[in-house]
Amino acid sequence: MSGSRLKEPRLRVSSFPIEEPADLLALLPSHDALSWVRGGEGLVGWGEAARYAVSGTERFSRASRWWTRLCASAQVSDSVMQPGSGPVAFASFAFDSQPGNSVLVVPEVIVGRRDGKAWLTVISNDGDLPDVDLAVTETPPTPGRVSSDVAGRQIGQWKASVTEAVARINAGALDKVVLARDVVATTERPLDPRHLLNRLASTFPECWAFCVDGLIGATPELLVRRQGDQVTSRVLAGTVRTDEDSGADGRLADELRESGKNLEEHSYAVTSVAAALSTHCTDLVVPIRPSILRLANVQHLATDVSGLLVDETPALALAASLHPTAAVCGTPTERAFAMISQIEQLDRGRYAGPVGWMDANGDGEFGIALRCGAIDPATPNRIRLFVGCGIVAGSNPSAEVEESEAKLLAMRHALSSD
Repeated sequence: MSGSRLKEPRLRVSSFPIEEPADLLALLPSHDALSWVRGGEGLVGWGEAARYAVSGTERFSRASRWWTRLCASAQVSDSVMQPGSGPVAFASFAFDSQPGNSVLVVPEVIVGRRDGKAWLTVISNDGDLPDVDLAVTETPPTPGRVSSDVAGRQIGQWKASVTEAVARINAGALDKVVLARDVVATTERPLDPRHLLNRLASTFPECWAFCVDGLIGATPELLVRRQGDQVTSRVLAGTVRTDEDSGADGRLADELRESGKNLEEHSYAVTSVAAALSTHCTDLVVPIRPSILRLANVQHLATDVSGLLVDETPALALAASLHPTAAVCGTPTERAFAMISQIEQLDRGRYAGPVGWMDANGDGEFGIALRCGAIDPATPNRIRLFVGCGIVAGSNPSAEVEESEAKLLAMRHALSSD
């Protein structure tokens, strides 16, 4: 399948410095919200100057071609000259080529903030740049009562899939596979993306709070960042819960550092990322041992891989070369991907796919769409939550259920009105 065939607009773009806003997310209106924010910095946008939907095995290359042509024809005035100024597209890609649509959205308004600098970008496809009021918007409404969750697959069925995966791993079919679950929640009132974003950003400041075309979450995993010739990827694999109430956090972190199962899972993920980046980068820095990334609900083994770009490969192409990593698919990739199709029994949609932004110069940031939910466009008070766990030879089905429930706490908390 290919991308949409609508006539490509000719964009007019203007970027200029502004005073730093106190809160990027507070600027978002209730409609068309787009976000990529971490620790108060990043990009938010709204409105729609251009859109491109694409599916199939060529989704990354077709999206890249559309974006290159769109930027080449744009009339741009950019006095900021920062990564994320000028033309910018927010993007979210399907995990698998079939089924699932990927989408790129070019907002009418973008506000960026980084390293003490802030800027405003306005974009039009009809020649008249929009007037923008950067006043703080009203407090978003809460979702109200959240119904009992309805699992796409019952826990017993998912545990059976984990058991089957472990058996195949022990038989030598592969080393690791990542299996996902989904949960559907219904809220009393239609969901306002800003409520979820505000809750996620305040609870998980170490994560990137993202929103693209109804997919909302807070990912701790940076698939790739490109700023000029600097390339970085953050690998997360291996998880235990956070348990500060009982005072057991330090013990749990120590157990995570020494866990053969978690270290094995993490090693596969780091190796896959380093191998993919080595075709585009030199001077790769790959730490020998992972660190601990502590979040509000879980702790992860984390490794930051960095290098210097040796060609002009843009951020989107780097993301395409990295996807899917062992952290969301498995090892070897082809066998793990095939097993997911056979036993997971789940349409992931854009869950575990690349999500983020890119500009006209090839710079950008893409995370992996984790700890997230997709709002049902036809029923905006329904949201489908996703979570996944890495399965290796030492995995225990009951323990994997516990890990998945700990990961689901992020979106469950975001949905609450407390």
